[in-house]
Amino acid sequence: MNQFLKDLPKKAKEKHSENKKYFAKLRKRTPKNIDYVMQDLHEAEFANTDCLSCANCCKTTGPLFTNSDIERIAKHLRCKPQIFIKKYLKIDEDNDYVLQQVPCTFLAADNYCSIYEVRPKACKEFPHTNRKKFQQISSHTLKNVAICPAAYNIVEAMKKSVAFK
Repeated sequence: MNQFLKDLPKKAKEKHSENKKYFAKLRKRTPKNIDYVMQDLHEAEFANTDCLSCANCCKTTGPLFTNSDIERIAKHLRCKPQIFIKKYLKIDEDNDYVLQQVPCTFLAADNYCSIYEVRPKACKEFPHTNRKKFQQISSHTLKNVAICPAAYNIVEAMKKSVAFK
């Protein structure tokens, strides 16, 4: 896993142009069953993937925090939402709340999340490969394949499963 993770950004960069073209075709000619195909590919990959052995998403990127995420996490931490924001978050260039720093403050040395049961929606859904209307988030997926080995593998399997001529 460590070597694959180390090579992942390079592999993703090598596949970027190919993946971008593939997703453009997918948006133009979306198969009716794409949501089912993606769900199956996602489940198959995560049946063999241990996120705790990686946690690269938590180490390299930060999620967006919605207002409901902030309220839920602040309540869990027994503080007011404004205190939580001040202590952990900042507003990014898109005017969204994001972590002040990465790796994530809530990531422990053993790759466990200290707020796992109340984690942000973006964390729960990452890498978003089983999302309905998957083809609409291809720009996110292009970024995620460089971060998440599972996302990389799912996209590679998808290109074989849903081939265009």
